[in-house]
Amino acid sequence: MEQTNLKDQQSERLIFFGMFLFFLALVVGLGAPLLANPRLGISCHVEGVLNGIFLIILGLIWNRLALSGRWLIITYWLSIYGTFSNWLAYLIAAIFNAGRHLTIATKGKEGAPLADDIIDFLLVSLTIAMLTICITIIIGLYKNMKK
Repeated sequence: MEQTNLKDQQSERLIFFGMFLFFLALVVGLGAPLLANPRLGISCHVEGVLNGIFLIILGLIWNRLALSGRWLIITYWLSIYGTFSNWLAYLIAAIFNAGRHLTIATKGKEGAPLADDIIDFLLVSLTIAMLTICITIIIGLYKNMKK
């Protein structure tokens, strides 16, 4: 697939997924008082809104990235994974009143071990994903700027 066509498709999809995540965050915000931990529900709402906006902005600047096709694909999928797993980790924490490492929102309370393990995995993996995409985006924007 030609790189320009790939960039255009990924750009459109990033904008779509960003708007979809933004919508999911609004729905969670409406239902936050019904969750086991409403404070984490609000955190989930905020994470979803911010990550949705991030994906929309990323989609809008996507064509300015000077990256190889391989790095475009890697960065695209890490962006989708990182933003949605961030929202999902907080949603699971809010539903199950879990999140042993979300100490401010949980006030040190631990939930079911499985829920805590899933949340921990999502938080660690999304951190690696988001740091990686930030580095590749900065590199891609810098290379484009130098052209």
